Amino acid sequence: MNVALVTDSTSDIPPELRARIGVRVVPLYVHFQGKTFKDWEEITPADLFKGVAAGADLPTTSQPSPQDFEVAYAEALEHADRILSIHISSKLSGTFQSASIAAEKYGGRVQVFDSQAASAGIGMMVLRAHELLNEGTELEEVVHELERIRDDHIVRFVVATLDYLRKNGRIGGAQAFLGNLLNIKPILTVKGGVVDAAGRARGEKRALKEMVKTFRDWAQGREKVRVFYLYTGAEEAVHALREEIRSLGGGIEEVYTSEIGAVIASHTGPGIYGYYAYSL
Repeated sequence: MNVALVTDSTSDIPPELRARIGVRVVPLYVHFQGKTFKDWEEITPADLFKGVAAGADLPTTSQPSPQDFEVAYAEALEHADRILSIHISSKLSGTFQSASIAAEKYGGRVQVFDSQAASAGIGMMVLRAHELLNEGTELEEVVHELERIRDDHIVRFVVATLDYLRKNGRIGGAQAFLGNLLNIKPILTVKGGVVDAAGRARGEKRALKEMVKTFRDWAQGREKVRVFYLYTGAEEAVHALREEIRSLGGGIEEVYTSEIGAVIASHTGPGIYGYYAYSL
């Protein structure tokens, strides 16, 4: 049975990898300065940050319509028997709902999967699904593996400013003001499908040290660990993070590093970097 993969643009899969594995990517939308743009196709995080720095209001975002997914599914089913559609957490976006509505039109040929993740967390599941399908694994077993990864992985990231998270309602105003004033770096995670606090550190170096320590503790006793890095506007920081984790040795496989797209950047702001990881 031939199974096609579909995801959405918040998976932040690098374009060259998208092409290599043949996944169809349905874009979310960014509304900014009176216009609407397709994520990854028509706008970049740099465009957003430059505009906001010049005084523009923060961007807003919206999910694809069910019709957007219907088009992607119809094209995919011209060459496939089934579709596995993997998407951003249903608690962070209405994308999963739009995909599910569209899937109803195809009589069980489309299975929609809630990653309960974002960015590289979705990407790592798409890539794993591609590998297993290429090996001839049955779709049901592929979904079981994705469920295992969803239940047993680690994610940590930090942001340079709390202003975007405050304005998007992710944290309170007083917390953001105090954090910025004291140079407190919140260490964040995605837990139960939503962004949550995982700790905090005073300054960049301590935040990096804490993220590496958390990774080391989690990875201990795991034979093989795959790591996916994400960032925007923080190339030096993500490079330092990669080097620190590489120095841990053991069965750590660095899969890829991806800049986040404009939709995720709209909610986190500039200077984000971090990792997702799971064990084989």
